[in-house]
Amino acid sequence: MADTPNDPVVVIGLGRFGSALALELTNRGTEVLGIDSRPKVVQALSGSLPHVITADSTDIEALRQLGVAEFHRAVVAIGTDIQASILTTSLLSELGIPDIWAKAISDQHRHILTRVGATKVVAPEHDMGERVAHLLSGRILDYVEVDADFAVIKTTPPRDVVGRPLRESRVRSRWGVTVVAVKPQATLAGRQPEFTHATPDTVLAHGDLILVVGPIDSVERFATSD
Repeated sequence: MADTPNDPVVVIGLGRFGSALALELTNRGTEVLGIDSRPKVVQALSGSLPHVITADSTDIEALRQLGVAEFHRAVVAIGTDIQASILTTSLLSELGIPDIWAKAISDQHRHILTRVGATKVVAPEHDMGERVAHLLSGRILDYVEVDADFAVIKTTPPRDVVGRPLRESRVRSRWGVTVVAVKPQATLAGRQPEFTHATPDTVLAHGDLILVVGPIDSVERFATSD
């Protein structure tokens, strides 16, 4: 979706995840068509979403009448009704929508959604649980998984890399990670510190914030080292 940020998006299923997504996209200036089968849900969002409609997303004719086939991007955010989620995803694929995101609640659900046409499957509850688990371990202050086995973390440096240039601390050879940015703890010349690119000559201090990238196991090992 990031490749075409201003293209309209149809969001089907306006529960907690779908409504939050639709509202955030709208706030960011993206045109959104929200669809849900529950009139009360649609009514509750009618004051916040400019385009929100009650419809059965498992009816391909209803989708055609709403002009869904004209969209290039769609999100199937249907929660517990797995059958409706799968059928809706399949119909969107049949309508020729090239970019279909779908919410999954299990690994099996994820697998089926991919097979029926979803180009990207997300599992918000599972992903958030993993993220919180990472944040509860070691010195990790923020965590973003950017691929199946690659992550970016915000953390503080371990003691034995403090006080000397990064090239001498051998971070990459010892842990298999790279320090890409640093935010000094100390205020410089009355200015609030900001993140800047790290270089081989960067010297880290206790309390600095650093961004570290690398394989998940490696960044976790780095963040738990003394």
